[in-house]
Amino acid sequence: MSDFERVAGLDEIPSLGRKSIIIDDEIPALLLRVDDVYYCVEDVCSHDGQPLTNGPFDEKEITCPRHGARFDIRTGKPTAMPATEKIRVFEVQVRADGVYVRSED
Repeated sequence: MSDFERVAGLDEIPSLGRKSIIIDDEIPALLLRVDDVYYCVEDVCSHDGQPLTNGPFDEKEITCPRHGARFDIRTGKPTAMPATEKIRVFEVQVRADGVYVRSED
């Protein structure tokens, strides 16, 4: 398992905001904030490889802007067609000096 990487300051992302990041120098991901909870998902729709970057999201789901597939930001599981496979989620830690993420690889 890789080490945690600092990816954002504590006040860098507003609630219901997002930040595009790269994990392990190669994995595009989105850091999402809901109130004081942070989530991190791979920035690729499992349906067609489209980035999720500009897709709308709420407290529980992000929507692919291309075909409307939706994913649970906590688990990565698809919640609406046309996606049938989950997206990767990454472990997040909030520390005194910022927000840290690591991949499971």
